[in-house]
Amino acid sequence: MAKTSAARTLVDSNVLLDYLNEDDDWTDWSSAMLVDAAEHGMIVVNQIVFAEVAVRFDTFEAVDRALPPEYFVREPLPWEAAFVAAKCFTRYRRRGGTKRSPLPDFFIGAHAAVTGMALLTRDPRRYRAYFPKLKIISP
Repeated sequence: MAKTSAARTLVDSNVLLDYLNEDDDWTDWSSAMLVDAAEHGMIVVNQIVFAEVAVRFDTFEAVDRALPPEYFVREPLPWEAAFVAAKCFTRYRRRGGTKRSPLPDFFIGAHAAVTGMALLTRDPRRYRAYFPKLKIISP
């Protein structure tokens, strides 16, 4: 299932928003983790993360400047990850979850899991619950 890709880190939108918005509580940690990930390989974003960050901007060009592709590698969500996200959503619903469609975290976690990437996030709770083998970088 996992296709190992050395030194690639998928970054969650909460870390990017901390960095971009200079969040008083989290900007130092998030910035340091982004620098560390970049020093050890590539930082990856997918369409889900890009969309979650784009909500804060008025134009595509503004997001493109905030997340320059030469620094934040854009990688599409693999089809296998979409399938894994659906299976995680099924488990979530069976456990009493109330959302009616798969949550973004399921797509993000599945993307990292099926490609063998680490996941940099400030909120690891759901990822740990549904992706227990995933390498998670979190506070």
